[in-house]
Amino acid sequence: MTRRELREHCFKLLFCTAFYPEEEVGEQIEQYFDEPQETDDDPEGNGSVIHDPAMDVFDGGYAREKVRKIVEKVPELDEAIGSVAEGWSINRMGREELTILRLALYEIKFEEDIPEKVSVNEAVELAKKYGGKDSPSFVNGILAKLMPAG
Repeated sequence: MTRRELREHCFKLLFCTAFYPEEEVGEQIEQYFDEPQETDDDPEGNGSVIHDPAMDVFDGGYAREKVRKIVEKVPELDEAIGSVAEGWSINRMGREELTILRLALYEIKFEEDIPEKVSVNEAVELAKKYGGKDSPSFVNGILAKLMPAG
């Protein structure tokens, strides 16, 4: 599985956890992997996979562990995001955008093996796919303010 695909699974997992109390997060993560593959058919009848939780042991373990680590850091990540989001409180942000920002900021701050620019670019791509029309520029603008100087 590519890093992009793994990141997208992490986004989906992290998004799901936002709807449940902290004590249920582990259960929700495991439920994600128990769901069947889901497809969406276009008007021509061509199906595209929109959810496929089938992963090998390594990839599944990586996604689970990464999401758990991000969930632990949510208060710290939200504080940083809120500090630069002029005119936006964390509670007013769309869940998709907030989840994308949390994922990207976690990678920027805590995953040294991922270049910061890659995390930002991937966040913008997720925003194009899962957010509204203004999501990519919103996500890019917030992350630009959070990038370390240098």
